[in-house]
Amino acid sequence: MPHIVCLRPLHPDAMERLRAEPGYTITMLDPVTPQTLAEPMKTADAIIVRATKIDRAFLANAPLLSICARHGVGYDAVDVEALTERGIPLTVTPDANALSVAEHAMMLMLTTARRTVDYNANTKALDWGPKPAMRTFDLAGQTVLVVGFGRIGGRVARLCKAFDMNVLVHDPYIPQNTIKGAGFTPVKVLHEGLAQADVVTTHCPSNTETRGLVNAAFLAAMKPGATYINTARGTLVDEGALTAALKSGHLGAVGLDVFWEEPVTTKLPFLDFPNVVVSPHSAAATEQSTRRMGLSCAESIFSHFKGQLDPDVVINKEVLRGNA
Repeated sequence: MPHIVCLRPLHPDAMERLRAEPGYTITMLDPVTPQTLAEPMKTADAIIVRATKIDRAFLANAPLLSICARHGVGYDAVDVEALTERGIPLTVTPDANALSVAEHAMMLMLTTARRTVDYNANTKALDWGPKPAMRTFDLAGQTVLVVGFGRIGGRVARLCKAFDMNVLVHDPYIPQNTIKGAGFTPVKVLHEGLAQADVVTTHCPSNTETRGLVNAAFLAAMKPGATYINTARGTLVDEGALTAALKSGHLGAVGLDVFWEEPVTTKLPFLDFPNVVVSPHSAAATEQSTRRMGLSCAESIFSHFKGQLDPDVVINKEVLRGNA
């Protein structure tokens, strides 16, 4: 009887789905600590992972593990190589949170464009009326550069177009004609797009190619006064360079949902700037998104044990070929 261990609670509908499937035992851990992990991992055949780091030390304590289901799409905290060596597939929930993260990116664009946080504070303090020093602008007519044209980036591009923005797209892995066919303007050379954009929003995975992508050179190539938005991964951004660009006044505004180290436990210098709006990696945490992600994880695990795992949700597909 396969034993599924959930590393943190899932949406109630997902927990109900797990418990309703006959032939499985379920353990839900909250909090997830070395102490709470010790016993369940000895018998875990499957895990559903939210924020826990999955490395070789973790796997050494999970001798029976045969599938790791990631609650989300990012997996930079998971040692994929170590899983692959053990023949353990890593699954993600590729479609479950795309809409929610794309909406969050638009929220950050609107919030920075309209100085919503500042005007909210002013109005609650009975400080009425627009302030000339608090520059606001319409999104319509602005040029946005979407860096990364996957499921989330594609949705963001469509939402930006609905706001009558001029949408540029940079993604070296997507054919230029595919981007054109979707109704957007492809940008082959990243820095050329940066020079044109009033808003830049990143939607890339974090890997050896993209880690630190948003560095001093990237930021310097952006138009003076432009806005930078990141709902992808904090490790895309050199936070020291971001602070310097804000301090110099080169950046007009910044909206971030993700940080280099999470959770944020120390006051980062850029958090003090009034033109910076942040959220705690909550873009995918809507009611609907968490439900979809939890149910997707459950179905991946059930499919795995039935020998019917969908290759489209598996990151290390070579494991499937090895088990064929």
